[in-house]
Amino acid sequence: MNFKYEDFALPLEQTISEQIYQAIEGDIIEKIIKIGKIHTGNNYDRSLLEGHSFKVEAETLSHYYELFNEVKDKLEFKEAVDFYITGDSSVNAYAIPADDDECPNIINVNSSLIELMTDDELRFVIGHELGHLISKNAKLMRLVHFVFPDKRNPPIALQYKYRLWKQLAELVADRFGFIAMPDINVCISAFFKMASGLDFNKMQMKVDAFIEENNRRLDYFRNDKGMNVATHPINPIRVQALNILSQSEFFVKNGISKETMQEKMNELTDILLKIKNTPLDMYMAQFIATAGLIVATTDQPMNEDELEVILNELSNIKVFSQDYLKDISQKDVAKLFEESIVKILETNPEMREAMLRYLMHIAMADNAIEKQETNVIFDIGNKILGYSVIEIAQIFAQMIQFEFNPGIQSIY
Repeated sequence: MNFKYEDFALPLEQTISEQIYQAIEGDIIEKIIKIGKIHTGNNYDRSLLEGHSFKVEAETLSHYYELFNEVKDKLEFKEAVDFYITGDSSVNAYAIPADDDECPNIINVNSSLIELMTDDELRFVIGHELGHLISKNAKLMRLVHFVFPDKRNPPIALQYKYRLWKQLAELVADRFGFIAMPDINVCISAFFKMASGLDFNKMQMKVDAFIEENNRRLDYFRNDKGMNVATHPINPIRVQALNILSQSEFFVKNGISKETMQEKMNELTDILLKIKNTPLDMYMAQFIATAGLIVATTDQPMNEDELEVILNELSNIKVFSQDYLKDISQKDVAKLFEESIVKILETNPEMREAMLRYLMHIAMADNAIEKQETNVIFDIGNKILGYSVIEIAQIFAQMIQFEFNPGIQSIY
């Protein structure tokens, strides 16, 4: 099959990938790594695999050597790949990109997969792992892990976006798995085995019944009753994504168009955009955005420090926090602000102090306490949140002692 990578890419995955790359200064980091001849994992993992695993070679494991390279050829992947099989009970495989042009990529398959999967199912798995190399998302994952090693966590905004991107990257890799083995029955069987550790046929599972049940489970997540917080997208999304692909013009004569396929995928991936889903969360996002806009623009245009505080708070609820803030700014901010406070206090009145403290946090974000901002906070705290002037002053005083740092320019 002749195919173009862009036909099977997901636009949202590409967009977020570029955003993450830019956020971590990917081009500069890569240059530093290259100049410094810093190894970022491939050599270390290769040493472990060479010492403790079986390398898949024509002379020793000829069947799997031919099978794995058959998939590689079908996907037209020209770079060198070393395949390994590791004795491990977890149903897993992974890809490691090469450190440089002279070093082969790595794909490792755990022995449990070899024992559990048929050859066709293994074709899907190997195609999936090669998909990570073809799409270069394995390279970006490694770059992020280099910038944030071990237990050093990225900023919360980047964490959520990175999690979403990894989920989308898995869907892209699944597409290459399907190109390698374009049989939806085989793919579903592989998913079933990975999820349950059981044989699909032995359990007498019917594909049609599985897809019907899969759609019911998807409805659970569509109706905001469930959330996907793992690094991989939930299996119902992965199964349905491949089901959509299998019905496309790429694999079926007179199948659905690329545009229709993308529309269906957009509806599906909307589920992955959720961080928090309750009505209270919706009004909290509305409050954070509107309160931030009101306080930060009271005396002058919003500065970068104030914007960063607002976006960091929004990032706990919205993946695309900056887009959300921009959208709110074009509406009736005052009306939405008052509405959000009413709704939050109806549901959760103990949030009152947290909301007042957020206003104060915004006011001090730029290392200054402006008179106009202070007046606005006292006004909101008294007339809308119901605090007395003395209570507001006492809370403000405490916030100043804990958070306020005068700007260095004010000293000179």
